[in-house]
Parts: sequence; structure tokens; C-alpha cells
Amino acid sequence: MNFFEELQRRKVYRVAAAYIIAAGFIIQIGSAVFPAWELPNWTLRLVVVLLLIGFPIALILAWAYDVTAQGIRATPAVSAPTAHRRRNLILLIATGVIVSAAAGFFLLPRASAGKIDKSIAVLPFQNLSDEKENAYFADGVQDDILTNLSKIGDLKVISRTSVMSYRGEGMRNAREIGKTLGVGTLLEGSVRRIGNRVRVNVQLINANNDEHIWAEDYDRDLTDVFAIQTDLAQKIASALQAKLSPNEKARLDRRPTQNPDAYLLFLQAHDYANRIDMFHDTTLKAEPLFEQAIKLDPSFALAFASLSMVESWVYHSFDPVPARREKARLNADEALRLQPDLPEGHLALGFSYYYGDRDYERALAEFDIARRGLPNESQAYLAIGSIQRRQGKWTESTANLEKAAALDPKNITVLINLCFSYVALRNFETADKVIDRGITASPDAFQPRALKGFMKVLWKGDLGAAKEVFSSVPPERDPNGLMTWAQAWMLTLERKYPDALQTLERYRGETMFTTTTAPAPKAFVEGMIYLLQGDKEKAQAELEQARVISEKLLREAPADPARHAQHGFILAVLGQKDEAIAEGKRAVELLPESQDALDGPSGTAALAQIYAWTGESDEAFRLLDHLLAVPSNITVPMLKLDPAWDPLRQDPRFQALIDKYGQ
Repeated sequence: MNFFEELQRRKVYRVAAAYIIAAGFIIQIGSAVFPAWELPNWTLRLVVVLLLIGFPIALILAWAYDVTAQGIRATPAVSAPTAHRRRNLILLIATGVIVSAAAGFFLLPRASAGKIDKSIAVLPFQNLSDEKENAYFADGVQDDILTNLSKIGDLKVISRTSVMSYRGEGMRNAREIGKTLGVGTLLEGSVRRIGNRVRVNVQLINANNDEHIWAEDYDRDLTDVFAIQTDLAQKIASALQAKLSPNEKARLDRRPTQNPDAYLLFLQAHDYANRIDMFHDTTLKAEPLFEQAIKLDPSFALAFASLSMVESWVYHSFDPVPARREKARLNADEALRLQPDLPEGHLALGFSYYYGDRDYERALAEFDIARRGLPNESQAYLAIGSIQRRQGKWTESTANLEKAAALDPKNITVLINLCFSYVALRNFETADKVIDRGITASPDAFQPRALKGFMKVLWKGDLGAAKEVFSSVPPERDPNGLMTWAQAWMLTLERKYPDALQTLERYRGETMFTTTTAPAPKAFVEGMIYLLQGDKEKAQAELEQARVISEKLLREAPADPARHAQHGFILAVLGQKDEAIAEGKRAVELLPESQDALDGPSGTAALAQIYAWTGESDEAFRLLDHLLAVPSNITVPMLKLDPAWDPLRQDPRFQALIDKYGQ
């Protein structure tokens, strides 16, 4: 009897068919139930593997035994040569193994993908309105949906900055975007606004296979736009099987304002507040728009919180006047008075404590509350990491900054902050890799390329990359003088003093932005160059003018350590030794290294330069030795280049420092 006749006689076909049907049913049930029970993905794969192994075993048992009315009995053998029986059994086992292997090839990948990936990126919505200036409205709707999703702790949601780089793209490669952002699903859509009517079209896409999961159309009044956003967030959470806590559901249902005009102003302000532009401070354009929104709706808590964060950022970055600090605190307090559980309100209060008071413990407490309410908000992790490095907790800081980068992988602000940490630690190899991530994420952005050039100066004393970046900036894109200051600084490092003066002549302002909160008087930069050239008469005239301007800057922000440090250096080169040292010490007192391990060393370095120019070499060398041993921006290549250290250069201790830390 041949092999196939023997299969039929022993009823192996029936057992094989029944086993396949039962196994398919078990796998289908497991695929639906296991993710809902939140079982690990390997549990479904284990079930599939066991079923695949069981198939050839079931065939062998069906071959050997039969089910009869008297129970299970061995299948009667037929008279056949032993070699034929052995051959048939080997064929049976081989057939079972081949069928299982083939089934496994198709089933196991699907079982691996059975668990739903609860991660999403909300891509920029297309503006279909006739008025193209309504682009801010489309961005605002997208951003509000993203913010609502960010409040769901069971989801991973990519932050706004990373997704905005896909604005304006036509056909999108969902798989490529999903891989770049590290998500399993994408939401894309369009917005058309005509007067007070809004039409929103959205579609949820599986980023792994570019297939549409579902699509929705909404045609509502402008006042119903919040209902659209809430409905979408709930449907997306349901599609991704994300759990919604009662608090999260309550936050989704809450409308930020009942006034549509206030909402439109808020969206415009929010758009300005979130732009990154090194040349023009668009953040300030957000301030009056938030204030107008608040005037229309005095109960608009989110607008108060957003205005507070703008004030804190401006105070921290370039305008540290007391009025901004107070405004930041008052608006954060009002936001939480109106809505005590508003996560953005706690985020704003945290920044007020952090930037305004340097009260790290209170700030961390507020950021922790904000993080719980906005578990996908990269800003909270960035803020926590930024404070930790100021506390000297570099390892914990790096972990939180990397978490922020994971939530917002194309946010160059996060990557630049991470790079700064590695630069302070003098881990330049890692810093270089991080800033390359920023350049890849945003190839047209100026900041990461500028930082890479600056880092090469600190790392290797190589001015080439920095000169190339800064020389490409046209004068009209330098309203605050930052680019002029940088170009003059690099020419000074090269000892090309006439070229540096020529560069400064093109700038007509009185002060220039720098990398600190102290604007540099143009006369100070020119006076230093004349002094280095040996033209003491011109230097004296410019430096006296710089002193007057510096005193004015100090009156505006008397608590700014950077302004005290700069004023002390001006006095030092003017020969006012005691006053200069007093200003340098005041800068260190306002921001000691014990309070700020990141920026504190800058004050120490400024005091060391003041000591150098006032003849206090022993103190200067003591501080330099310390700065080269702790995290700071003082490096051996910069010591070799910077004319600010010229008064120490002929002292044997200078070369001894270079030899000690040169490796």
C-alpha cells in the first residue's frame, strides 16, 4: 500500500484538517485577546510555536492510533515490507515538519506584530483655506490634537517640534517617517476654515505598512473645534487600545476657552512662541497676542500659562530685567488660580522658579506635576535634565535629556542642550555625534551648524568650521549684532585685528547680543582690539564709552551675573583694579558654582581674566587650574588662542597648565 493510501486508511487527513482549523481559531482568538489583556508580545509567539511543534506530533499520533467505539486503539498494521513502513513514517514526519515550518514562516511575523504599538506622531495639517494666512489655524488644530493625545499616559506621542519639519511635504513615506520618529502610527489631515465654519479631515495610518486604519470628516462651527479635538483624541486612544484614566478623560473634555476670538489669538501667539529663529526673536511677537486673548477671556488659564512661559524664556535668554520675572510669576499664579490642575500652569510655574529664582527644588516639584499631567511633553524632561546638570547631577541630567530627545527626536533645542552637556564634560566625541543628529534633523537650521563650529574651536582650536558658518550670514539677518560679534571674536582669535575692526564698522548698533545675557557694548569690543594692537589712546576712548554703556546695562538688570562680569573686565582693562575685582567677585556671588555647575564656571572664568589683567597672576592661575579640572568651557586649545589670557602667557605656569591638561 502506497503512502497516500496509508494516510487515508489511518484517517491522518481528518486529524490534520481538524488540527489546522483548531490552531487557526486559537491564534485568531489570541491575537485579539492577548493585547487587550496587556500580555507580553512573546506570549502569542509562544502559543504559535507550540501549535507548530504540535502539528507533526498530532500526525504521528493519528498515524499510530485510531479512535474507536471501544476507545483509543493502535491502528492495525497491514502486511508490508519493513522498509516500506519505515519510509512511510519518515515521509509523514517530514511532511509535518515542512508544513509547520512553512506555516511558521507566515505566522510568526504576524504574531510579532500582533501587539498594537501605542505610539503616534500627529503630522502638520494641510491648510486648505483660501486665506493662506490661516496656516496658523491649521497648525493650531494639529497642535491641540497633539496636546490632547500627550495627556494620555498610555500613549507615546512625538512632540510638536519634531513633526513640524514635515510641514509642506506632498506625498509622505509613512514607513520612513515612522522609523525616523520611532512610532507605529501617523495622523495626517487637512483644515479648511471659511469664516466661522471649519472642515477637518483626518486619517490614521499604520506606519509599518502604510495602510489606512480609519478616516474621519468633521464639518462644524468654529466654536465646535474643541469637540472635534476631543473626539479625535478619544477615537485614536480607542484605536490604539490605550487606557484613559478618569483624570485624563476629564482633561480631554475640558475646553480651554469659550471665546472663539480669544482662541484664534491664542493660536497665533502659540505659533510665534514655538518658532526657533536665532536671528529674529519671534518669541516677543507672541506676548501682545497672548495679552489680547486674555483681555477677551480673563478666565483663559492656558493663555496665562503660555504668556508666563514666554516671559520666563525672554528673562532667561536675553532680557533679565525684574519686570519680566515678576510678570512670569504673576501669570503662572493666575493660570493655577483659574485651573489648579492645569499641567501647563505647573510647567509655567516651574520655569518661573527655575529661570526667575533659580529655586531648583520648587521648580523640580512643579515640573514633576507637569510631567504627570503631560507624560509626553518633552519640555518637562528637558527642564528637569537642565536643572540636574546645574546641580552637578550629570548622569541623571543626561538620561532626562535623552528622554526628551526620544519624545522629540528632531527638536534641535533638545539636541543642542544635550550637546552643551557633553561639551562641558569635555566629551567632545559624543558631543560631535549629538550635534550631527541635530544637523541631520534640521539641515537648514543655523544653530546646530554654528554650535558644531564653536565646538571645534574649544575641542581642537580649529576656527575653520566656525568661520565658514558665520561668514555665510548676510548683514541684514543680524539685527541684534550676534553674528557681527561672533565674526569679530573669531578674527580676534586669529589676531587679525584690522579685519575685526572692519567687521565691526558695518554694525550700527550700540550693543551686540552675545552668548550670555550681557549685551556687549560695541565700544568694548573695539576698545579691546585697539588695546591688543597697542593703540592705547584709541583703546582708552572706546573703553570709557563702553564703561558708561555697561553701567546703564547694570542698572537695568542689577542681578545679572554676566553683566557684572563684563563690567568688571571693562574696569580691569581701564586700570581700575579694586573696582574690577569687586565686580568679578559679585558675579561669582550671584551665581556660584555650588549653585550652578553649568553656568557658574563662566563667572569664575571671568574673575580669572580680571585677575590676569589686574596683575593678580597667582589668583588667576589658581582659578584656571580649578576650571580645567571641573566641567566648564575652558579648554587648552582656547587658552592657546584667546588674547584674553595674554597677560599670563609669558609666565612659566601658563605652559605648565597646558602641559598638565593638554592630554
